[in-house]
Amino acid sequence: MAFGKGSLILVDYTSKVKDTGEVFETTIEEEAKKHTLHEPNVKYQPKLVSIGESWVVKGLDEALAKTSVGDKKTVEISPDKGFGERDTGKVRMIPLRKLGEDAEKVSIGDTVEVDNKKGVIRFIGSGRVQIDYNHRFAGKIILYDINVLKELKTDDEKTSGILKRYLPVEDDKISFKKTGKILEITIPEEMFRADGLHAIKHFIQTDVFKFIPTLEQVNFIESHVNKTTKSTEKTTKTKTKTKKAKAP
Repeated sequence: MAFGKGSLILVDYTSKVKDTGEVFETTIEEEAKKHTLHEPNVKYQPKLVSIGESWVVKGLDEALAKTSVGDKKTVEISPDKGFGERDTGKVRMIPLRKLGEDAEKVSIGDTVEVDNKKGVIRFIGSGRVQIDYNHRFAGKIILYDINVLKELKTDDEKTSGILKRYLPVEDDKISFKKTGKILEITIPEEMFRADGLHAIKHFIQTDVFKFIPTLEQVNFIESHVNKTTKSTEKTTKTKTKTKKAKAP
């Protein structure tokens, strides 16, 4: 049975360039290690996708809408529905000095940011540098090996999926409680000093209200423990246990 627009699903996938076989993204840790893509700070987990909401490239989004839970297949995505066609107008030649301090450090293939746009250096010479602002995989046919794992239907499933999407912590650190029309979300201690925590909370509440429209209120809870007091209490207890009670 096909999914309707706005359905929340979990899908595992591995993506690669068709003509070279280069694997460049995967949700599966074993695959990342196999293709030397593994990053120790990345949390590998199924991708949360809202069908028809452009959470993935257009071609994959359209293909997933026609699948069902349990489907495993390879989807071929053309450039126009993937990372776009190559545009020669996005290849620019600029003075090398415009790279500032990095002018003497860069080499062909490096990614640089100029005028708030990221591009790849294709040529360096005669005091100039050629920068390609096309997406790395523009003009390429992409293959996605997909495994549709689950559709999130209950409020708890949706909340859990949304929190895992935005909070890069272990699953056992994800904590929330729904009481009637109020949802309380506990922010993991590891996230207290995370860059952009305010924005993360904004995205969470936006998605929660969107996919659970019966909710009227979302509360974020941050519990801070006085570690100094806790440490002192622990030391005191340890000394009490090791003290000899036997009279001489």
